[in-house]
Amino acid sequence: MRPYDERLDHLLARAAKVFAERGYHSTTMRDLAAASGMSLAGMYYYVKGKEELLSLIEERCFTRVLDGARRAIAAVPGGGDPLERLQAFIRHHVTFFAAHMPEMKVLSHEANSLTGERLRRVNAIKRRYVDLLEGLLKDAAPDESAVERSAAAYALFGMMNWIYNWYDPAGEIDPDRLAALIARIFLGGFAEARTTVHGG
Repeated sequence: MRPYDERLDHLLARAAKVFAERGYHSTTMRDLAAASGMSLAGMYYYVKGKEELLSLIEERCFTRVLDGARRAIAAVPGGGDPLERLQAFIRHHVTFFAAHMPEMKVLSHEANSLTGERLRRVNAIKRRYVDLLEGLLKDAAPDESAVERSAAAYALFGMMNWIYNWYDPAGEIDPDRLAALIARIFLGGFAEARTTVHGG
């Protein structure tokens, strides 16, 4: 991933907002230039085209959420028990994406818009993130099969990744309360499923 560049960071944030509102395929480079306040020539200094811009948004976002999740897990006092580490992962994921709603929408809806090497790079980061969650689930429920852990991981991502569609009459989401709610629902369901399957 490229080193931090303030103008590029601004371009990626504005492009994510436009992609989230209009969709990747309906957005032109002129739309992106207007939204970012940059000239087309200025944009082409940073990217060769729209797909490279999308890949940078996805790559940077997934890298940041992965690195942040690792730090959140490592910061659990005394290493914590497996459920505390899982809660730290959930809290970080929800907090991160509550602060980056356009990026979340782009990651959720434009996953199949990349091709070739760009798609491979983004998928490699996504795989490390999924592996991190599956490792936490393995620690929390070591008797579950890999298939059950994978299903549980994707069920949890499904709960967390649609927060931008949730109605909030106050007009904003409290990430801490939402993360706690998701953790209670998911971990309660996870424990119940383990009891049903294993009779314990």
